[in-house]
Amino acid sequence: MLSTRRWDAIVAIVSIVVAMALLTAFRPEGAVRLTVGLASIVLLAVGYVAIGRAAVHPPRASWRFPVFLAVAALAVGVGTGAAPFLAILQTLAYPLAWVVGDSRRRGIGGSIVIAASVFAGAWLGNGGDAAAAVSGLATAVFSLAFSIAIGLWIAYIAEYGQERARLLAELQAAQTQVEALSRDRGAAQERERLARDIHDTLAQTLAGLVIFAERAGRQSRGGQTDAAAATISTVEQVARDALGEARALVARTAAVPSEPVFESAVQRLVERFRAHGPAQISLDAGAVAGRLDRETQVVVLRCLQEALSNAAKHAGAVRVSVRVEADTGGPVTLTVADDGRGFDPAAPAAGFGLDGMRERVALAGGALEVSSRPGRGTTVRVVLPGAAAPVAHDAAGGAA
Repeated sequence: MLSTRRWDAIVAIVSIVVAMALLTAFRPEGAVRLTVGLASIVLLAVGYVAIGRAAVHPPRASWRFPVFLAVAALAVGVGTGAAPFLAILQTLAYPLAWVVGDSRRRGIGGSIVIAASVFAGAWLGNGGDAAAAVSGLATAVFSLAFSIAIGLWIAYIAEYGQERARLLAELQAAQTQVEALSRDRGAAQERERLARDIHDTLAQTLAGLVIFAERAGRQSRGGQTDAAAATISTVEQVARDALGEARALVARTAAVPSEPVFESAVQRLVERFRAHGPAQISLDAGAVAGRLDRETQVVVLRCLQEALSNAAKHAGAVRVSVRVEADTGGPVTLTVADDGRGFDPAAPAAGFGLDGMRERVALAGGALEVSSRPGRGTTVRVVLPGAAAPVAHDAAGGAA
């Protein structure tokens, strides 16, 4: 819908142009008719400014439409009667009736009133005979039909625009809600990731510190000075590792060992568990034929750490076998098998370890398989998407 200022410009321009045409090319005979014609133009313009202008946009007072319609019909009818040329004022009166009326019913009713005023003005202004009646009726009927057709079409376009605006507002509100939910989901995922990182790094390292501290205390009380000193040295090293892991978490980076060769990182992690527990751990990492990206290294190392921790703390394993395979462009596979007490994988898990491992692997697009039976040991197999380009590397492996 046009703004009020544009309607002001339209009314002003049409009024001035019609007045100038009446004074020049379509001047009626007699000063009275000319004066009445000019007065009708002024009446329509003043009626718009004083009454109709405030009803162009809502809120609209209910009295404005009938009063403006009466003024417009009077101006058009009297003007047409004074000078047939002023029937052109209906081109301004019709759209204003639709705009001020603001409904199909009022627009059609207002158009009928304007058409009746045009007919009355044309009939009475031209002698009131049958010929004048036929001429006036033809003008009124054709202009009325055209006005109603155009009015209904414009009303449909306006309603369509309003409906689209409503749907757009609803869409924007829905998008805002989706963004809020996405932010909440992202925050929840970040909390879950942080919980996994703390469980995989700090929690396990601190648990190890408690075990070594207890061992050092027992050794000291038993007079095993050298053994206690060695254990205290291990506590110091583990504490340094915990500090590094904490700094990595603060910096929002995974606690990945710093060696540039992936096999060395795996070997370092295995050596730590060898030193911390009684289990014999064999490692085969010589089948890594490509350099892995950092995200894949993080997943493999964290899964290896969790599997070795479970074998040491829960399974009571004596022997653990670790194998890492990564073909160029192919999948990366981690297999950790132990001879511990085993468990039922279908039973509800009491801890966070396996669930956290499974979720971490799923986020990386991989798969986690856990095979175990009570008294028959456990095998954990992790398969991740392919490795990167091939690089020369040193095979790292060993057996305890």
